[in-house]
Amino acid sequence: MFMSIPTANAAFLVDETGIIMTWNDSARLLLGFSASDAIGQPVGALLAGVASEDKTERWRGLAADHGRTNKVVLRHAGGGSVYAELALSPQGGPDGIIHYWVAAIDNVHDDSTPEYVRVGRTPLANVVDTLPGTFYAINRDGRFVLWNNNHERITELMPEEVAVANALELFDLKTRPLIADSIRRVFDNNEEVEIEADVVARSGRETPMLLCGSRVSCNGGEYLFGMGLDLTRRRAQEQQLRLRERALHAASNGIVITRIDGNDCPIEYVNPAFERISGYRAEDVIGRDSRFMAAPGMDGNERARLHDAIAARRPVSVVFRNMRKNGELFWNDLSITPVLDEEGNTTHFIGVIMDVTATKQRTALLEHEVNHDALTGLANRNLLWDRLEQSLHLAQRQKSLVATVLIDLNNFKTINDTHGHEAGDVVLKVVAKRLLASVRDSDTVARLSGDEFVLVLVNQPSLRFTLRMIERLRQGLTQPVSFMHKEIEVGASLGVSVYPHDGHTAAELVRSADVAMYHAKATGRNEIHFFSSEMKSTTDARQRLDAGMAHAIERGELFMLYQPCIDARTGTVKSFEALLRWRHPERGVLLPSAFLAEAEESGRIVQFGAWVLDQVCTFLHDLKELGVNAVPVSVNVSAREYMQQDFVANIARRLAEHGLPPDSLQIELREEALIRNPGQVRDLATQLRELGLTLSVDEFGQGMSDLGFLRELSVGQLKLSKQAVHAIADDNAREGSVMARTLIDIGHNLQMPVIGEAVETRSQMEFLTAQGCEGLQGVWFSEPMEAAAARELVRDRTPA
Repeated sequence: MFMSIPTANAAFLVDETGIIMTWNDSARLLLGFSASDAIGQPVGALLAGVASEDKTERWRGLAADHGRTNKVVLRHAGGGSVYAELALSPQGGPDGIIHYWVAAIDNVHDDSTPEYVRVGRTPLANVVDTLPGTFYAINRDGRFVLWNNNHERITELMPEEVAVANALELFDLKTRPLIADSIRRVFDNNEEVEIEADVVARSGRETPMLLCGSRVSCNGGEYLFGMGLDLTRRRAQEQQLRLRERALHAASNGIVITRIDGNDCPIEYVNPAFERISGYRAEDVIGRDSRFMAAPGMDGNERARLHDAIAARRPVSVVFRNMRKNGELFWNDLSITPVLDEEGNTTHFIGVIMDVTATKQRTALLEHEVNHDALTGLANRNLLWDRLEQSLHLAQRQKSLVATVLIDLNNFKTINDTHGHEAGDVVLKVVAKRLLASVRDSDTVARLSGDEFVLVLVNQPSLRFTLRMIERLRQGLTQPVSFMHKEIEVGASLGVSVYPHDGHTAAELVRSADVAMYHAKATGRNEIHFFSSEMKSTTDARQRLDAGMAHAIERGELFMLYQPCIDARTGTVKSFEALLRWRHPERGVLLPSAFLAEAEESGRIVQFGAWVLDQVCTFLHDLKELGVNAVPVSVNVSAREYMQQDFVANIARRLAEHGLPPDSLQIELREEALIRNPGQVRDLATQLRELGLTLSVDEFGQGMSDLGFLRELSVGQLKLSKQAVHAIADDNAREGSVMARTLIDIGHNLQMPVIGEAVETRSQMEFLTAQGCEGLQGVWFSEPMEAAAARELVRDRTPA
């Protein structure tokens, strides 16, 4: 293979037709052709691979590109090829016409020359314009001696302007000292410098550049050769990255970035919010697998979902509990998203953490409030139905029994009235705890309303087992409750229904238990009754009675009778007692004992009482129109009525509407009401006294009243109990009348008028009159009568 030979002076002359005119020795050494062989030959003959007929055309192409360096392959006399650069310089005569060309051969190499040698021979001027950034060479004075087109573009300067410009002039005043010092260090210390600075163009546009340079010795001089890269795009990207980093730092949610390392996901980044939420600092967690905060043994399903999503490299959102650094549990709403590289492979995960502990707690509290009784913490009506429905579904599959127990506390109103509502609340709380302690975890204890509780006893093996369980529960309820150093007696009536015998739905079972409880309450205190079909007929009758009462007033079925009370000394009408009757469309006229107890329990007694009061006021107004002003009417009221907040106010309003004086109306309470509700009665008596109404006590002697309490109430009159009056025998007045005589003496000692009511015989009338009763009332004198007859009677038997 032909070796390359130095070619610095290889040259020859060519005339205008392309014929070689001269041939120097260097050309001979390079190509192996002697001068005699070369002179007279066309230039195209030196070119490898050019046919004879194309040699002239090839010359014309070379001549047309004069001023440029042409890369050519030259023939060697030995048969090889020489790679070189051929430069043609035209030479003209005095007439300006080109007469010949100077051909110079340079950068010669053959096939054996190494690639790095060939590339290294490339002229610098051919390279600088191909560089992606700016290229420049400056001298010690800061003047540019070499530059590329990108340098002109960035500075917006023409070549002649660059040639006279100083490098410092391309920067603002603040930056120039830094640039000058960098140039000095390159020349004085032979340092390689790198600096970021904004290059200011002619128009004032600033371009951020990364400038670098080093000292180069060239032809006996020293220069700074350097390059500049436009940082505009990188600066924009850095700005975006800074914004994103600030956003990550400012985010209120915790952010975690993990890389994928086999089966682990070690943490690479956490933001300040993560540190605040978890209690861990960044240096505590970087490099650790992200699962280290997991709360052991909790939320296994959610963690399995997370594990599967990570393994499948897909996004997922889960909510589970983690542990803070201090060991405290917190609810973590975690969303993870995979990060893909350029090839679509998942390399990282980004996790967003939200501490939802407060939300979970609020939700749990709301759910608890929605489903639990505020006072006792027991399940409420909503949760009861849900639990009972679930129990029935389970029992249906397992073929088991479910017992529903309805519990109603005995005399709970008396507890509230006697000891106050605070005591009532304490009783309810204690009862709730006792019920919970008496059942299993699988059972449900609910407060239905007021003093009613419901138990759902699941998976009952037999009715005997259920009875034993409920009996233990009942015995626990009979224990007194301590309140303010007092023992409050507590008891309950219990009704039981069993699935599937007594019903197949939740509503049917509760309804059956309610029927059984009502019968337990009616037969005695602290009784347990299981539902039976016979009870249903009684309950149906109660429901029909209640349905009839609902429309009794609007249908005009209620009516009033008035029984006169006769003055025992004068025989005139002293007063009337208002008596309610119901003309039932199917059962005929019903006495109050047939329906008022039901009305009291359902609350309809309040509506009935208001209607009675209106009727009595109308009757009194009619008496007033007749000129009768001194015959009052007594109205018996129940506890449910006088416990209404506006009870006395409504009486005052009705009296005013009818133009009646307060003493025309007497409010009558049974003695047992005094004992049961002393606090409420005391308030009622005070309000009645302030209004000017008389308080009358009915059935005096049936209970055991506190005589001092009677005096405190300023009772207007006492009505002997029917039992005491009926005990007055015709044949042995002394023995049978002890009770009546004693009661009359007590009343007179209290300076209270005594009325003997339910008088049915002459002996009763004569005895009561002899003992000084102020008034007598009963069928011996008159049956209850309608208003018209009562008006006639009072007109005949009232003194003018």
